[in-house]
Amino acid sequence: MGAKAEELGVEIYPGFAASEILYDANDFVVGIGTNDMGIAKDGSKKENFQRGVELKGRITLLSEGCRGSLSEKIIKKYKLREKEQSQHQTYALGIKEVWEIDEGKHKPGFVLHTMGWPLDRKTYGGSFMYHMNDRQVSIGLVVALNYHNPFLNPYEEFQKLKHHPAIKPMLEGGTVLQYGARTLNEGGFQSIPYPVFPGGAIIGCSAGFLNVPKIKGTHTAMKSGMLAAEAAFNVLHEGLNMETYWDNLKNSWIWKELYEARNYRPAFEYGLVPGLAISAIEHYILKGKFPFTLKHGKPDHEATNVAELHQQIHYPKPDGVLSFDVPTSLHRSNTNHEHDQPAHLRLRDPKIPELVNLPEYAGPESRYCPARVYEYNPDENGQVKLQINAQNCLHCKACDIKDPKQNIEWTVPEGGGGPGYSVM
Repeated sequence: MGAKAEELGVEIYPGFAASEILYDANDFVVGIGTNDMGIAKDGSKKENFQRGVELKGRITLLSEGCRGSLSEKIIKKYKLREKEQSQHQTYALGIKEVWEIDEGKHKPGFVLHTMGWPLDRKTYGGSFMYHMNDRQVSIGLVVALNYHNPFLNPYEEFQKLKHHPAIKPMLEGGTVLQYGARTLNEGGFQSIPYPVFPGGAIIGCSAGFLNVPKIKGTHTAMKSGMLAAEAAFNVLHEGLNMETYWDNLKNSWIWKELYEARNYRPAFEYGLVPGLAISAIEHYILKGKFPFTLKHGKPDHEATNVAELHQQIHYPKPDGVLSFDVPTSLHRSNTNHEHDQPAHLRLRDPKIPELVNLPEYAGPESRYCPARVYEYNPDENGQVKLQINAQNCLHCKACDIKDPKQNIEWTVPEGGGGPGYSVM
């Protein structure tokens, strides 16, 4: 896709991360700035230091994927949710592996979707398995991040999943090619913000157009980009404004599709069985024409209960055949960051992990992160401290979403750092 875009005259800058929004004197967005490269951990400039560059344009379209760091700042700055009275976004964490299996077990085009186990009945989530070409199978578990139990570990739940009798025989004898994780937005219709801001617009999963029951958002993201491009063309050549993007979005099949699926996700706020019943009635009987729209519950970070309300979950040890430890999986993600750079995972208050997260929530960041970025270890004085292994980061954004006190801020690392997916 990139090569085809370049053939049409599009300039692509891989290895450069957009780290800030550029504004003019009237608070009008005029472009983005990339981060400086070649800065050491202590903030000093290394020999290879390069100043970030400013990329300016008459229209800026933000397409950063789920929980885009700049998009979130724009949404807050211009109060885009309040403008349409949309609800907060709600998220899930998807953990995935690509396997190569025996040819006799491979069925190209085979699809398996499940719900429930290994998750408890109060936690929304499910799994998928897709048989691709070349004996490759994509398998994953999606866990809603509004789960209550701070002891729940999405990575370990995924390891358990692979031992289910419907899945285990398919994977036995196979090998894992790659591992990865990413959050996805599940707020749907209720959580779409007003996507237009002075100087540009938000498109794709940064705005949140995922169809939850289909676990699919590529088609809606692409369509939103097409609609934004058409609106931008009209701004530049016909003197119209970007509000036409919002109007065209509401008149497109994206709006219709998400409206019909709007009650699927919030129905599961009442548990697995009520959620299945409500969503089945809406989908099969009322065909998306429910007389009312359900609301989402608490934001994901507020949904986490204190540890004393739950029992610790003991997960089985990995067998090295179907289930694996985090370092082994992390190696398969090809994740790489320049070690000598400032941490891109920042604590707004460095005291909160030891004073709040650990004593009240039993240190949930050590479990919700699928890359073991966060670990609690004793220091030389025996005091337990939070250690941040930023070089492990898969850029899934779960920490930015799930931290109980919203104390972790995910920012872009030095350009080019992160997972190196090739078959995901």
